Amino acid sequence: MSEFFLEIFSEEIPANLQRAARISLLENFTKLFEEKKISFKKNLSYSVPNRLIIFFDGLQKEIIQDKEEIRGPSTNAPEKALEGFLRSNQLSKDQIFKKQIEKGEFYFFNKPEKKIKTCDVLKENTEFLLDKIQWKKSMRWGEHDLSWARPLKSIMAIFDNKTVVFKYHHLESSNTTYIDKEFEDKKKIFKTFKIYKNYFKSLGIIIDNNQRKDFIENELIKISKRKNIKIEINKKLLQEVTDLVEQPNILSCKFDKKFLDIPQEILIITMQHHQKYFHTFDKKGNITNEFFVVANNKDKRGYIKSGNERVIEARLSDAAFFWKKNKGYNLVKQISKLKTMKYFKGLGTYFDKIQRMRKLSGMISDELLISKEKIELSSSICKVDLTSDLVGEFPELQGTMGGYFAEAQGFEKDIALAISEHYLPNGLESKVPKKPYSIALSLTDKLDTVVGFFGINEKPTSSKDPFALRRAALGIIRLIIENNKELKLVDLINYSLLLYHEQDFKLENHLAKKELIHFLLDRLKYYMKEKNIRSDIISASLDSFSIDHITKIYKKSFALNKIINKEAGINIISSYKRASNILESEIKDQELELSESTDPAIFKNDYEKNLYKKIKELSKYFAKINKDENYDQTLNNLTSAKGPIFDFFDNIIVNDEDKVIRKNRLELLQMLCKTFENYINFSKIESI
Repeated sequence: MSEFFLEIFSEEIPANLQRAARISLLENFTKLFEEKKISFKKNLSYSVPNRLIIFFDGLQKEIIQDKEEIRGPSTNAPEKALEGFLRSNQLSKDQIFKKQIEKGEFYFFNKPEKKIKTCDVLKENTEFLLDKIQWKKSMRWGEHDLSWARPLKSIMAIFDNKTVVFKYHHLESSNTTYIDKEFEDKKKIFKTFKIYKNYFKSLGIIIDNNQRKDFIENELIKISKRKNIKIEINKKLLQEVTDLVEQPNILSCKFDKKFLDIPQEILIITMQHHQKYFHTFDKKGNITNEFFVVANNKDKRGYIKSGNERVIEARLSDAAFFWKKNKGYNLVKQISKLKTMKYFKGLGTYFDKIQRMRKLSGMISDELLISKEKIELSSSICKVDLTSDLVGEFPELQGTMGGYFAEAQGFEKDIALAISEHYLPNGLESKVPKKPYSIALSLTDKLDTVVGFFGINEKPTSSKDPFALRRAALGIIRLIIENNKELKLVDLINYSLLLYHEQDFKLENHLAKKELIHFLLDRLKYYMKEKNIRSDIISASLDSFSIDHITKIYKKSFALNKIINKEAGINIISSYKRASNILESEIKDQELELSESTDPAIFKNDYEKNLYKKIKELSKYFAKINKDENYDQTLNNLTSAKGPIFDFFDNIIVNDEDKVIRKNRLELLQMLCKTFENYINFSKIESI
């Protein structure tokens, strides 16, 4: 068994391109070995800014390719087809034979057993596999025709301690690589991956991405504990800085405490998103002026630390200036500026949008029983922060800054909070607003958005969703379900469409309402699948209730899903299925017309009477329940029907010779099924 490792050395590749490239490179070679039936024990990929590396251990040196019968063209094919087949396989006519198969008569030849060296496979295929890497962004340099993420400088390819010789564009592979990215005259020969990895380890370079990430994370935690401060490590940022460095060194830095007067979201986004720093908190949860930088070198003279502190001071000085300037602008007086801000072609300006939102939020306020005046005011000023310098500088803070501006100008706290949260939730895991005005404003914004874009036929496709309409629709679903609300969504969609027409916007999609309802139900289905609810339960619930009952659909599904594989769930499904299967069979075979009720006067025994009594008991329960239905209790009640149902089937022949009795018993079973279906359409549930 042998090892193969490949290193591609280039100028520094951005972190996001590195990850995709190392995964693609490993997949390409893995697929090659699998296709050639060359086995291996281990395959790994690594990267540092200048190097992409793959490693295979336990590779077979050679394989014996089995004897194989190769099919050629049909015997009825033109002579040229046969000539091409002979030429491509380097055959003469006496080496082929005819054979009749299911599809007709064809030419064949026996390909003999062949020994294939893994080294030869690598020589023949590596160039092609490197070309298969798809870069989101690439470049060309000099007079070379190669497109790569950054200028490519060397390729090292080692198999079984020897160089795999091949040419890739302007480069030839070798057993050497640059050992110092700053001084490219320093090169070193390597024969094994272990020597290669240990050599760079001795220089402080951690080749293994996971080891590098763990080292950075552990150091951050260790230093923060020593300083008695808290750090919340953002996993995405951690992954990014891991790919930005090869010799990680954690530096503890500070900025002037005067900047702590700025809203902490500005501080966090400046450090985290713009500078790739890790911010810290004190024991009370307040942000501090200390932050951590993951440098790529030792900082013996402190230049890296002081340089980063100067950069953050400059950025925060700008932010402090904009904060002081913007927070004093009167939000109401700034509304008119939105008239010049385009929202989207065919949907008007942001001023048009907030006018629609103001009216739509008024309708929602009636359903949520909140102040119409307050929610209309919130809608009117919620987009004004888009005109501010701060949001221009930090677009990620739209909404958040509007909330701060509102609070600074003395608006009520629930209005300020609603503005700051109205873009939430923005994904499956993000925070969901919980306060009434926040719920109303977020729903208003998202409904206006999805209605408008569906109205102008800018809908998501299977692969693209440029306007994040799936996220907006999921936000609507989560706002309703996770706040235990029920809204008349059909009425709200109709009213939203009307508001666009009142502004003289021509919404060309006349099926917008129907398509949007289907889209929202599809997002509801996705949400429930993410909660691990069975597909048949989802279908049964969606079949039972309209879009105006999203929370009911979800809660009934969730409650049933909890018990579906337990005794209670099995009892419910088996009870229903036993009745529905007989009912369906008898009605189909005899084409009976059943009435909606049964006649207790012609019951022949207690089994019929007991089942009828249970059905009436359940019917009475369903007639009494309201919006506060306890779904677990409902399922318990349905479970309790198992005894009378099974006693009935074990002791009664439904298909009685007397047609009147038979019809009466079938009507009893029909009553049972319809009573169960007050919960959901159990016919959609798979049999246990």
